[in-house]
Amino acid sequence: MLRGGVTPMHGYPLDALTYMTLKPKKETPMRVRLGLACLLLAALPGTVGAQTSDAASQAELIKSLAARIEQLEKRIAELEAPGTLTRTSTNVTREVPAAAAAPLSPRAAIEAIHGEHGDPAGTDVQEYPSLKLAGFTDLNFSGTNQPGAKSGFTEGQFILHLNSALSRKVNFFGEMSFTARPDAGTGAPAVTGFNAEVERSIVRLDYNDYFKLSFGRYHTPINYWNTAYHHGQWLQTTVSRPEMIQFGGRLLPVHFVGALVEGAVPASGLNLHYNFGVGNGRGNVISRGGDAGDNNNNRAWLINTFVKPDALFGLQIGGSVYRDKVTPAAGLDFHEWITSAHVVWSKEDPEVIAEFANVRHTQFDRPSVVSNSQAWYTQVGYRLPLGPRLWKPYYRFEYIHIPRSDSVFRGIPTLAGSVVGLRYDLSTFTAIKFEYRSQRRAPGQPQINSGFVQTSFTF
Repeated sequence: MLRGGVTPMHGYPLDALTYMTLKPKKETPMRVRLGLACLLLAALPGTVGAQTSDAASQAELIKSLAARIEQLEKRIAELEAPGTLTRTSTNVTREVPAAAAAPLSPRAAIEAIHGEHGDPAGTDVQEYPSLKLAGFTDLNFSGTNQPGAKSGFTEGQFILHLNSALSRKVNFFGEMSFTARPDAGTGAPAVTGFNAEVERSIVRLDYNDYFKLSFGRYHTPINYWNTAYHHGQWLQTTVSRPEMIQFGGRLLPVHFVGALVEGAVPASGLNLHYNFGVGNGRGNVISRGGDAGDNNNNRAWLINTFVKPDALFGLQIGGSVYRDKVTPAAGLDFHEWITSAHVVWSKEDPEVIAEFANVRHTQFDRPSVVSNSQAWYTQVGYRLPLGPRLWKPYYRFEYIHIPRSDSVFRGIPTLAGSVVGLRYDLSTFTAIKFEYRSQRRAPGQPQINSGFVQTSFTF
């Protein structure tokens, strides 16, 4: 069982900040303290007014009561500590370190509020629906030696997370993004300045920890990164996502529209998690999900499993399979079979993420034409033990190989590149990142070097 009896949900990870408010505790008057002591004395058998002839027993009783009152005083002092974070969406208050203390990592901040992955299931609201709202955004500055590429400031995505409890066991989660358009103001009529996108829209029934059923638009649970780090750059250590799972990328299906069954079982301390989904495959534009329906009337399905053993807290090992029929052009159909695996050590000292994926395409009318495209990356980060632990250097190497025989991925360049950077937490909810990338898109092509500075935050 996970902390608080809650298991992580694919659609809801890392959205816990919706439920946080920052406010000082009210001072507890002395009369309240005395009242607590009197209630304790009245509730215990043989307390004030009790008749006994044993002087030793009376002395022992008084000593015990004094110890209990001292414990109450200590607890009151803790509750009076200023500047603590309090969860207000339920009738249970769980405190985490104040912003004046050492800033928590994004994952640690969320786990401290809601337990693992910030799953809001199990909240006990009094009125339905109960809507909570959170947001993320970032601002970037970049420079590169790539011919024709622009440098300077760019505005990142503006993200809104909406979470609403519809009943004790049914809840809704939505995520919207607003992305600046480079062609804003052109055309007739002129296009708007931002593209609006519904990134996730999920309604879920939490029957119990072992079985949860949901319907909607998801970030496909096909690898670790895509379900651990959603939109909102503050959530992840790095400036960018790995190339293999970029938003708008074609290698792996980032979005999935359909139904998902998920849950977790203790499994003798292994904490086995599972996802099973059925839905629309890739759309006519292969980088998008089938939002308006399946373009070839052939459902995609997926299975994702991973374990998080109690004996090695922070370790996660898992894998996924995904099956679909893709139609990149009229009359051209392919079987798509994706297998992936990951190993993650989600500590801050160190943080290690390693993933591999193989995408196999077989042409319907020519089954002998088979292609396998591979991608993998390894990322390592370490929060330095200096003072309040604000600095976190990181490094990532990533590789993508697309064979010429893969007609579906034709035009996707191969990649071999390194990313090195440093994250500094300005506060609990604000970070600034410095990142350098060195990439080679194809053998014989020149090396592309780029530098980035990003400030990201949540609100």
